[in-house]
Amino acid sequence: MSFENRRYAAISEIAAQRLPPRTIDPDADAATEIFGKNTFNLGVMRSALPKDAFRSLLKTIFDGEPLDPLVADVVANAMKDWATTRGATHFCHWFHPLTGATAEKHDTFLVPTGDGQALVQFSGKTLIQGEPDASSFPSGGTRSTFEARGYTAWDPTSPAFLMDGVNGKTLCIPTAFYSFDGTALDKKTPLLRSINALSRAVVRMLRLLGHREIRFASCTVGPEQEYFLVDRRLYFLRPDLINAGRTLFGARPPKGQEMEDHYFGSIKERVLAFMMDAERALYQLGIPIKTRHNEVAPGQYEIAPIFENINVATDHNMLLMEVLKNTALKHGFKCLFHEKPFAGINGSGKHNNWSICDDRDNNLLDPGHTPHENMQFLVFLTAVIRAVHTHSKLLRATIATAGNDHRLGANEAPPAIISIYLGDKLTEVVQGLIDGRAESGSSRGGGFIKLGVSTLPPLPRDDSDRNRTSPFAFTGNKFEFRAVGSSQSIAFPNTVLNTIVTEALMGLADEIEHETSGGTTLAAAVQKVIQENLRKHQAILFNGDNYSMAWEQEAAKRGLPNLKNCVDALAALVEPNAKAMFSRHGVYTEMELDARYKILLEAYIKTINIEAQLTADMARTMILPAALRFQCDVAGSLQATKQALPAADCSASEKVLKDVALQTARLKSAVDKLDEIRSKADQGGHDAAAHAAFYRDQVRPAMNDVRQAADALELVVEDRYWPIPKYRELLFMV
Repeated sequence: MSFENRRYAAISEIAAQRLPPRTIDPDADAATEIFGKNTFNLGVMRSALPKDAFRSLLKTIFDGEPLDPLVADVVANAMKDWATTRGATHFCHWFHPLTGATAEKHDTFLVPTGDGQALVQFSGKTLIQGEPDASSFPSGGTRSTFEARGYTAWDPTSPAFLMDGVNGKTLCIPTAFYSFDGTALDKKTPLLRSINALSRAVVRMLRLLGHREIRFASCTVGPEQEYFLVDRRLYFLRPDLINAGRTLFGARPPKGQEMEDHYFGSIKERVLAFMMDAERALYQLGIPIKTRHNEVAPGQYEIAPIFENINVATDHNMLLMEVLKNTALKHGFKCLFHEKPFAGINGSGKHNNWSICDDRDNNLLDPGHTPHENMQFLVFLTAVIRAVHTHSKLLRATIATAGNDHRLGANEAPPAIISIYLGDKLTEVVQGLIDGRAESGSSRGGGFIKLGVSTLPPLPRDDSDRNRTSPFAFTGNKFEFRAVGSSQSIAFPNTVLNTIVTEALMGLADEIEHETSGGTTLAAAVQKVIQENLRKHQAILFNGDNYSMAWEQEAAKRGLPNLKNCVDALAALVEPNAKAMFSRHGVYTEMELDARYKILLEAYIKTINIEAQLTADMARTMILPAALRFQCDVAGSLQATKQALPAADCSASEKVLKDVALQTARLKSAVDKLDEIRSKADQGGHDAAAHAAFYRDQVRPAMNDVRQAADALELVVEDRYWPIPKYRELLFMV
């Protein structure tokens, strides 16, 4: 069967399929009954552990106290019993290496006894620490290839869980991952460090404001996850989707998203069946999924959880992506998380909703009833504004990837310029503080805004409209970092966000203490410090259209950086001020930052190189042959017509032949040029930044030239010759 007939066969199969079979038993347990069923959570531990052991473990989880080895043995034994009675035969230390994915090495609970028998064992030592081979994970030059030793360390703040497989379950234990000398080789370790740093800064500030009872603070996140679904039968006919996660070819279809009929539309039965199946698996893992809906682009969807502790939310988001991918396969789909799998329509993001809480579950970014009176809220608001303005380049670096370069600045995503949206009401409050006047339109009369009590009645959260164009928007009681890419782990963006807010809070505390040491009252000191900082950092505030050219020009006048591509953005990670800040708060060492910079540049280079090879291979072995076959057939038809009917008007055939020959020659020339440029890519020395810049400036434009020529041919070559599924099929046949 020819390749193009395989495409037609796949379309026929999709057209003939019936409604999906039921995959959920109608008599199955309710969601409330299965929620957390596959997690070794606090409730399970409370019932499975002796009281003394449980109290000791709670001190480790919440107060950071070291875990007694004897208690570790008790916990390990209870965890093993819980897992094996539910069908687990193996366990693994589950971690987040610097690949962007998760990793696991499975070990059995079985231990041979020497007499032909075996016991089921799991010790506290094995629970607390593992030793996977670390030689083949990215290290950014922090270790030689022969330095293979690495360790995983149990993270008791994130619950262990069971992952279902076709033939059984595996106990997965969330862990940190580090090298022999203690260098962090993962994304969890710096995240945990940043949480501790932020907690120290928040406690210091709250105690300064009079809350002496506060012992620790935490941050919470609710990451909204966007994704695409395509039919697997079409997916496997697209080598670019298989190997690059995005389409490297594809002419724009007659219909895309311009009718605006997919967003929040009725969910197709087949898609809804997939969603419901995935949700039950997520509920069993204790992942608090709240919403599901169609997104803007055809074939695009969103799933969003309720807020959780940031470390748990990070683990859960990685699990969520894994569950969606596995469940999609069961329903005949392929789930795509690339930021821009299809050109010309919306890409996918991961909106990172971030907030701070104290140990009394008070949201420190909740404005209360009258935010201009809320000293505590305005202090923390000012800290975020100061942090984002001072370190906007660092925030931009955290979402810099080859995939996100396609999305940032497009019509559905925030631009590369980082700014903050506050909404009208808060903007009036902030401007009033800056100007030293009462809030505009306030019923409080004239005079200065004065900061007073910090305990206020609740305020209805929706004070102002949402701004979907803002990369960093205040949305009632949290900030939404909208620029995070859909395929990314949220660990790195939140690690940096936590750290820069820590730096800002410490700076504000120093300034307030300096004022009060001279005899100024606390309220007056806070008033002065907030006013001076808001005045200094107000350039980052913008409530308008972030997509407009006018804003790009205005942002330049304000001195806001506009780092439009990944290579330029990543340089912020190794600036001296950034290294000093991360080192000061114990989040990254200088070596760890240098390593991440190199790893991210290498990932960019490798991504573009893979895409370039795919582009050339597909063009040369699939698209060019199809175009040449069509050209040959048109030429043969033209010649036969002229022989049979010498007087016939063959101008139409001649024009088609000319167009195809012209575009085919253009494609062949573009492929040859891409091959030539790619052959030079590794001849420019060993400087990673220059290497990446070559791929950005030379290889990527050459790829685009190949695509333009191929996409032009797609609109000329007869449909039955075209070897790969088209956008009109990929986007709508779900």
